[in-house]
Amino acid sequence: MELTAAHWMYLVGTLIIIFTMLFRHNVVVPAILVTFLVGWIFRGSFTFGLQTIFNASLVAAGELFNIFLIIAIMTALLHSLKSLGTDEQMITPFQRVMKNGHISFWVLVFVTYAISLFFWPTPAVPLVGALLIPVAIRAGLPPIGAAIAISLAGQGMALSSDYIIQIAPSLTGTAAAVDIGTVADRGFILSIITGIVAITLAYLSIRKLISRPSNDHLASWNNSDSQTVASSETKDMGNVERSKYSFLFAILVPGTFLAIIIYMILAKISDVLPSLEGGSGAALIGGASLILLIAASFFRNARSSLQNVSDNIVKGFLFAFKAMGPVIPIAGFFFIGSGELAAKIFGTPAEETPSFLFDLILAGQAYIPESSFIAGFGILLIGMITGLDGSGFSGLPLVGALSGALGNSVGVEVATLAAIGQMGSIWVGGGTLIAWSSLVAVAGFAKVPVMELVRRSFVPVIIGLIVATLLGLWLF
Repeated sequence: MELTAAHWMYLVGTLIIIFTMLFRHNVVVPAILVTFLVGWIFRGSFTFGLQTIFNASLVAAGELFNIFLIIAIMTALLHSLKSLGTDEQMITPFQRVMKNGHISFWVLVFVTYAISLFFWPTPAVPLVGALLIPVAIRAGLPPIGAAIAISLAGQGMALSSDYIIQIAPSLTGTAAAVDIGTVADRGFILSIITGIVAITLAYLSIRKLISRPSNDHLASWNNSDSQTVASSETKDMGNVERSKYSFLFAILVPGTFLAIIIYMILAKISDVLPSLEGGSGAALIGGASLILLIAASFFRNARSSLQNVSDNIVKGFLFAFKAMGPVIPIAGFFFIGSGELAAKIFGTPAEETPSFLFDLILAGQAYIPESSFIAGFGILLIGMITGLDGSGFSGLPLVGALSGALGNSVGVEVATLAAIGQMGSIWVGGGTLIAWSSLVAVAGFAKVPVMELVRRSFVPVIIGLIVATLLGLWLF
């Protein structure tokens, strides 16, 4: 498709937002303004530009609501468990292993990676967030350190290879017209290289923030969501007397989550149970958590349980939207770059709607010189740019097709280029550097600002991708 003025406005808007982020300023206002300008220029109507602002945020809210919902449900469950005193009892067994913040960081990395490799990060984040983040924080790991460990291990290292489920290498390999297994194997190696470099650098950057184990860390962290929603009720919950049912739920809640993990493993390795992947796993966890929320509220006070459940759900939604709401208009702008989502925003047929982001990339691919080094980093950069839509997967067919077109002419195996592009797309868009991706869930469970999480992860991830690309071009 021929580039139009709206394409160039989208490019300028993207650069404005990126530079605003680099200078550590809030990007909500720039995102709203450039969304308006793109809509105005696209249709040539001032009023349509105003409508585009609203429609973009509306579509973004719909696309991200599943993440907001799981944050709200798990936060509501946590409030209910705190009213029983279960939260303290539940973390006691893990304290024997996670004795300090340093050990806790690496436990979070390995547990998140293992779960995410088999089931994707979507169900892994609420599981780890509910059970292990509180233990890690009590052990002295700062909340931002816990969030970094989970995002880099799950949304980064595990999802970028997708070695078990293999949806990512299938999309990339099919578009590149090469063996999917080869792309998967090379993607796995590159994901490990990127992960080791990024996670090690991230650990070194936060190690000085790690403090001695103390219950004060957990008390302060537990009250952070109360401060966020300005609720006087939740501020007092840290002083609740322990209920006689606290031990029951300290066993029941982790036991339920463990049963879900076993169910997903059995569903994965056998045909007896229906397979659960991605959103299905998160839905199972969310539904089970709501039942646990109702049960905990009932055992706390049967008479007021109906009202307590409602109050806790409201608190969960208040926290989710107060903390993560600013992501919606930012996501709205970048969703305009995807043809399918842009069609919903503009109200036009999908086949007639330009895909601003992909059109710009296709227009620029002709300027990539015929050099293996430049081609490798060019594909990496294109993959990273496609990840700006917050998906990580939508750009895989594009980087696969470009790898197939460039590979033979520059003397690099197509599978290698495809794997490099896959790394760029998923590490950026899958949830380590894009605030409007599933990264909001990680930030929500850790109770840290999502933009701060992005800034802390940026340098380690970029260095990891550069090292992996260099080694990939050399090894393969």
